Amino acid sequence: MQNDAAVKAVGAFGGGIASSGSVCGTLLGGIAMISSIYSRASLDEKENPRLWALSAKFMRQFEELTKDYGGINCRDIAGVDWKDRDAVKEYYTNPESSRKVCAQLVGDAAYALGLLLEGEAAGQKEESC
Repeated sequence: MQNDAAVKAVGAFGGGIASSGSVCGTLLGGIAMISSIYSRASLDEKENPRLWALSAKFMRQFEELTKDYGGINCRDIAGVDWKDRDAVKEYYTNPESSRKVCAQLVGDAAYALGLLLEGEAAGQKEESC
């Protein structure tokens, strides 16, 4: 299943928020996914505390996944100056660039998020029984 609007909404997460090198888009995307499930749609709705608990848990997991790179920022993980066209070209064209690190991190984070959400769904199912 693909939601084109959701994909478009996170388009500028790459390169650490609009190629600034800041917070990794993978972390932001994971938090966006959690929010899409547990956030309220209106200020009139009651806030779901699971939103904050799961977001904090995913953030801790992501920090663990990225500790060897020195942090959760894209500049630390990818080591790319996204404003330098030659560095960006190198990142995308060199098979030995840090792009493979990023691809692995995306996969690891997606797996961690999937386990987190499955665990939460299983817990909610148990609560309703």
